[in-house]
Amino acid sequence: MEFYVSLSFDHTLPLCYNPLYHIFGKVGRARMRTLYIADDEKAIRDGIKLIVDWKSLGFEIVGEAGNGTDAGADIASLCPDLVLMDIRMPGKGGIDVIKELTENGFEGHFIILSGYSDFKYAQAAMKYNVRHYLTKPIDEDELVQAVNEINALLDDKADAASREQFLKSKSKKEILQDILEHDIDLKHFSPEKLGLSAEKYQIVGYEDFNTSEDTAPYRFSDLFNAAGSRLDVFIHFSHKGHDLLLLLGDAGISRFEKFLSHYESVPEKGSPLDSIFVAYGEIVSSLSDIPDSYKQVEALLKRRFFCVQGQHVLGYKDLPAFENCIEKPENSRIDAYTREITDYVQTFNRRKVAEVLSNAEDYLYHVNAGISEVKLFLADLFLRIKDTLTHRYSPTKLPFDSNSEIIAKINAGKYLYEIILYFTHSFETIMNSLGNSSRDSVIDDILYYIDHNYNTNLKLETIAVLFGYNSSYLGKIFTKNVGESFNTYVDRVRVEHAIKMLTEGKLKVYEIAEKVGYNNVDYFHKKFKKYVGSSPAEYRSENI
Repeated sequence: MEFYVSLSFDHTLPLCYNPLYHIFGKVGRARMRTLYIADDEKAIRDGIKLIVDWKSLGFEIVGEAGNGTDAGADIASLCPDLVLMDIRMPGKGGIDVIKELTENGFEGHFIILSGYSDFKYAQAAMKYNVRHYLTKPIDEDELVQAVNEINALLDDKADAASREQFLKSKSKKEILQDILEHDIDLKHFSPEKLGLSAEKYQIVGYEDFNTSEDTAPYRFSDLFNAAGSRLDVFIHFSHKGHDLLLLLGDAGISRFEKFLSHYESVPEKGSPLDSIFVAYGEIVSSLSDIPDSYKQVEALLKRRFFCVQGQHVLGYKDLPAFENCIEKPENSRIDAYTREITDYVQTFNRRKVAEVLSNAEDYLYHVNAGISEVKLFLADLFLRIKDTLTHRYSPTKLPFDSNSEIIAKINAGKYLYEIILYFTHSFETIMNSLGNSSRDSVIDDILYYIDHNYNTNLKLETIAVLFGYNSSYLGKIFTKNVGESFNTYVDRVRVEHAIKMLTEGKLKVYEIAEKVGYNNVDYFHKKFKKYVGSSPAEYRSENI
């Protein structure tokens, strides 16, 4: 038996830019998903074809290119579901190709490839919803995991679109959508004629809470029915991807208030509200004011990201006033948080790490920015901290996630507190890896810190604050335990590292001075001669 599907395509767009094309294919049937490979090295393109069994993953390779210009034209024409895109290519760079395609309506997914582990590339790509960033040489397991995640996203999209085809909106629901979009002149229609007569109205929005798989799924409209509501006191409809209820009159609004009162008093685990998130707008008295109630719901659903753990309900009174708020996160904050957290991680000051993260969380709560901007800020912060610490310690000693994993985990965070917890757990792991059972005193920790930060502007006053000491007292116990003053010890460590660099013969003297923490080369000469007995140049000539 054969089934034929009648589809309505938007003919103003290229065929494959229509979302139905990616679900049913060219002839209205399920199809193999398509892959395009863009990399300037043929050997890498050939390797990608062989590294995994693409057919078993549900993909066929429909094209490849060695430069960005050809790749952009091919992708616009072929509209593949997935593109493996190199960052640096002749013609156009990968990010430019992605930007141009995305802005022109391309809906496929990208995995970007690069031989450079610079998080700035990932930062640029995140603006265009690129979820995966892999560095060369490509790890087979990482590639397969990324492709499987994209497959899951495509499956979800296909399922959602398929359901939408079967659940046709009724005329009353279409009217409500027109009201929310101000596409209907209510002066020419009475509520009675529209079938929406009531003395007052209220918009309620809801969505999945993303609970564990063993929790039974619920729909708020079904729960509302089960709680004893008559069907004529609310209308269930969708708008801009939001599931909504329009409550009608005192009966509908009162039923909703009782519903919240009942379920909020039930233990959270296993209760219906454990699987849904609810946002409600202000009560209004006319159809023309319904969009105002909806705008509040829309804003509240976006603010869900900032909810505390376990919070399932937001009302219009929870909307913050943004009149005096910053419009976007400031880069200077990233610099400050990076400096503070890297210092506190190295000094094992868990309380201070938690304090800085709490300050960052509070700062982001009061910034009137989109969630994507907040996540971009957090990804940049985490990657800068990682970059700073891995330059001071052996990268193999620090168990950081890969750049791609860090970005993916931050991007996947449904709530700000989840991302902050990820930061906390990651930094706790790093502190544990830096810990050493033989360093059982604060002096040992300070020496360890100096040995890995000698090239920075080390001062006793700064060190004392990091370790929670008065600088005068710390100076005394340092001299007593080490046998020399703090400044003398730092100078000696710097000179010892300078000696190693001089014997290697790769850097000039002024470059070595900068690398060991001396901004003034003459001062470096003075200190070096004091400890070694000869100038840096003389020492090099005698020992090479």
